[in-house]
Amino acid sequence: MTSSSADATLSRRQLLKVATALGLSTAALGLRPAWANPDGISNVYPHGAVQGRDISLAVRRESLPIAGRQGRPITLNGTSPGPLIRLREGDDASLKVVNLLDEDTSVHWHGLILPPEMDGVPGISFAGIAPGQAFTARFPVNQNGTYWYHSHSGLQEQLGHAGPMIIDAAEPEPFSYDREHVLLLTDWTFEEPTDVFRHLKVAEGYYNYQERTIADFFNDVAKNGLADTLAQRSMWEQMRMSSRDIADVTGSTYTYLMNGHAPRDNWTALFNPGEKLRLRIINGSAMSYFDVRIPGLKMTVVAADGQPVQPVPVDELRIAVAETYDVLVEPEVSRAYTIFAEAMDRSGYARATLAPRLGMVAPIPERRRIADRGMEAMAGHGGMEHSSMSGMDHSSMQGMDHSSMQGMDHSSMQGMDHSSMQGMDHSSMQNTTTAGGLLPAGTAQPGSRYDQPGIGIDPQERHVLTYRDLKAYSPWPDRRPPGRELELQLTGNMERYMWSFDGKKFSEVDGPILFKHGERLRLIFFNTTMMEHPIHLHGMWMELENGAGELIPRKHTLNVKPGERVSALVSADAPGSWAFHCHLLYHMDAGMFRVVRVA
Repeated sequence: MTSSSADATLSRRQLLKVATALGLSTAALGLRPAWANPDGISNVYPHGAVQGRDISLAVRRESLPIAGRQGRPITLNGTSPGPLIRLREGDDASLKVVNLLDEDTSVHWHGLILPPEMDGVPGISFAGIAPGQAFTARFPVNQNGTYWYHSHSGLQEQLGHAGPMIIDAAEPEPFSYDREHVLLLTDWTFEEPTDVFRHLKVAEGYYNYQERTIADFFNDVAKNGLADTLAQRSMWEQMRMSSRDIADVTGSTYTYLMNGHAPRDNWTALFNPGEKLRLRIINGSAMSYFDVRIPGLKMTVVAADGQPVQPVPVDELRIAVAETYDVLVEPEVSRAYTIFAEAMDRSGYARATLAPRLGMVAPIPERRRIADRGMEAMAGHGGMEHSSMSGMDHSSMQGMDHSSMQGMDHSSMQGMDHSSMQGMDHSSMQNTTTAGGLLPAGTAQPGSRYDQPGIGIDPQERHVLTYRDLKAYSPWPDRRPPGRELELQLTGNMERYMWSFDGKKFSEVDGPILFKHGERLRLIFFNTTMMEHPIHLHGMWMELENGAGELIPRKHTLNVKPGERVSALVSADAPGSWAFHCHLLYHMDAGMFRVVRVA
């Protein structure tokens, strides 16, 4: 960088600070937004961008090269993933979707607060878009940040029907930067999604090629002793599952992509040394969690799910399906860095390069070994011994009062068949206590593990973002305590591939979950399964009660770890019917879906 360009960068930062202090917009000071890339570098996002108040998307299925092979993805305006949609806070958006498929389609604007009829969920907010037809979503843009869009029709999301969305702030954000890049993570399979779903239903562990071996057994004996090793193996056998069931669909069929590019494509994000870069990281996968790091660079998390948070310097972050994180990085030297997104089960990775010029490459970091849920379970979190469960008859749990289980370590229950719990009536729990008898707003629930990054990550090795780190930049205006609590159990059976809320698939429930318009309530999620679940509520924010007091962060998607109990406050300010589901695509399709009606 020349001295003159360095001076220009410094001047810009000073002006942004002045604008922030005075409450002025960048336009008022004659500044172009950072994403304008004044040096002419245009690879902010490789599939192009559409911006303005009137935007059109044409949805097709066509042949495109993916990872060196010919694939048949769903495209939006000819690309898969789709183009970057850029809106501006304060505008009225008009987003026209034209269906050129031979089946119905839809587009859900993930994380956006909008009228229910514009939300894009067939059968709930509208009828869907028939072949040859078009639908225009019109709504006021009353937020800013990093979001994304995707199909809510069948399994189309797995076929690449997704894309990033950025809403530029009307007023200065609480941080400045010189350049930005969008990083959209996806998982692609050359199998038809219906075949993937059928395989999951037919054979538990169909895609798991990383089962334990005889060598692993002897290693465990050397580390833990024969008795403990046999007890652990017996535990998993009794629960009819593998300790390495980390992800339902793995790198045995998935190619992990960053901005639609496979690792060998070496997609490159450019920078000038000394610049401050904003990386907008979006997990648009169907089923995959990623651990993201840039060896040699510290990342500072400044936004979660589009909402600004107090800056958190980290070396690595785990991003659940459907989450977004904005991070700032400051590469000072003229060298290449690897942006490395490793699948949670270590079966593969997505990768890009951060470099001052095209054609540069950086080393791929050493791959980590697959995590083992058995070891995590045996470590425990203050709960009961798992060996005692080996002969337990779980059918006796049908009438249990689970309210007494709040402090237990439920990771021991991960493999149980919870279909027997279908008859449990949680509706009676909704009004059993008054507001004065509930935990104070913002308090972490007993059984939460917000300070733990998750399975397969050693926090001693590097600083990894946790939910405990997240604090809102400013308090949410609604400071009322909750008037009631609603607890939902996340239930499933891996062997039969059944997923549900409270033991009932969507096809078995009697009606919607009812919120009273204007009420303040607490949602509690108790994950009784061995899998992670990213829970997404449409139309309203969830305020994660992570112990941050009045600075608890707002999110549209909450990850709930195995055996964990997580709670969030909700202001039921959006009349209408809204989708509410696990964002793992095949879990949602298998029944982990409900409708919330605010009335």
